Amino acid sequence: MRFSSFFAAAALAASASFIPVAHAEDAMGSPTATVTITARSADIGVGYTWGGGRLRYGGKTYKFSITGGTIAAVGYSKIEGKGTVYNLHRLSDFNGTYGAAHGEATLGQGLGGAVLENKNGVRIKIETISQGARLAGSAQGLTLTLEK
Repeated sequence: MRFSSFFAAAALAASASFIPVAHAEDAMGSPTATVTITARSADIGVGYTWGGGRLRYGGKTYKFSITGGTIAAVGYSKIEGKGTVYNLHRLSDFNGTYGAAHGEATLGQGLGGAVLENKNGVRIKIETISQGARLAGSAQGLTLTLEK
């Protein structure tokens, strides 16, 4: 009898450990693609970001460009990142301006992350590594455009 009680408790504990993950993914939507990016930012109060990346969607890889700006940042950094794309149901929904609250403090090398969202409901959860000297605590708008 003790063995069955132990087994039931272990099964309950194991199933409960998956519940927060399911809720976190539900909040973002359904994962549908992945991205890698390389970008640079130069700022003196108001800044500019540029670069490119690759979108892996539906078994194919697509190149895209990145342009955008930040408010309330100073410095220069090179950013590399990879992430997961959520709610991308049509390739054309990827294009657009993505907004995010952004924070970065880089002196040498730093780690960061952001969740970006465009008007089509496409979300990108990205983890980044930055190099340079930059301090930013700002709103950011990035325009991602698939290359033809």
